[in-house]
Amino acid sequence: MKRRKFIAAAGLAAAGAAIARPAVAQAAPAVTWRLASSFPTNFDAIWSGARVLAEAVRQRSDGRFVIETHAPGEIAGAIEVLDAVGEGRAECGHTALNYFWGKEPALVFATGAPFGMNAREQNAFFRAGGGTELINEILADHKVVALPSGTTGCQMGGWFRAEIKSSADLRGMKFRVSGFAAKILRTLGVEPKAMGRGEIAAALGSGALDAAAWVSPADDEKLDLAKVAPNYYYPGWLQPNMAIHLVVNSAKWNELPKAYQEILRSAADTANAETQAKYDAANPAALRRLAEGGAKLRAFPPEVLESFWQATGAVMRETAAGDAKFRRLHDAYMEFRNDQYLWWQVAEYPFDNFMIRQRARG
Repeated sequence: MKRRKFIAAAGLAAAGAAIARPAVAQAAPAVTWRLASSFPTNFDAIWSGARVLAEAVRQRSDGRFVIETHAPGEIAGAIEVLDAVGEGRAECGHTALNYFWGKEPALVFATGAPFGMNAREQNAFFRAGGGTELINEILADHKVVALPSGTTGCQMGGWFRAEIKSSADLRGMKFRVSGFAAKILRTLGVEPKAMGRGEIAAALGSGALDAAAWVSPADDEKLDLAKVAPNYYYPGWLQPNMAIHLVVNSAKWNELPKAYQEILRSAADTANAETQAKYDAANPAALRRLAEGGAKLRAFPPEVLESFWQATGAVMRETAAGDAKFRRLHDAYMEFRNDQYLWWQVAEYPFDNFMIRQRARG
């Protein structure tokens, strides 16, 4: 009797499982999205972040949610990604939001402001300091939402044909630099130049440029600039961290099942960690190769760095005075930065400084 009851119960359970499977499938619809990237495929670490994100989404949805990655020009140009996603030409995009600071100056804080936070501090601001919510309030007018999905860590200060000994050496300099930093450098008498990756080496070689900032050693060594502009300056005050975001069309985001929204968030977190890890792993060896190939590593003189600091503060204050959205994000960002450096001063910096001295001693 007990055996018959057990068999009957097992049969009901099997029937229930047969009913449940189609129900689960219906609850997990097949979704295919297109991702427009701002980064060419030869930006190995950044471009691979989009692929890592897409693969994580596919695996975590059992193949039900697919994101097709597209390089610049296939759907939209590199600096058109935000508009393309907002207009629905792509469901999502992989970009640096400061590319669009001309339309929304506050977006400089979404990527990495001059003299801003380092990668860890900025990640804390995004995830636990209200930064992502403030950024998404600004992006609401553009019909997108953003998720942090990558970072380069600190960048370099640039390649210079001549050694920089004082801030007077900056005046009249033709400098390939982009974003908000160009606005700051202009106040110091620098002539900012917009120029694509493939043109930089020839322009430095001919004297059409005096200096150029790109990214960090892992990307810079591909440009082969040491022969034409051997002075490789640090620190990268222009961009102490470059955060990458996944931007998603707001309507498409709202259409996603909650489970898919969580999958997308966790995939963006995976891409965020993976991109920074790749830069942190690749930069030391790339820096050694650059030095062996003729690059002369130089620190900006304190007086020059101070002039950059003063000019940055003046431009920030001027911009904040005329732009309420910029002011709100600026104030939140700087307050968080200042608290972070209080902690860094006590724990992180003294430890790192000690370890650097120990390494120098061998």
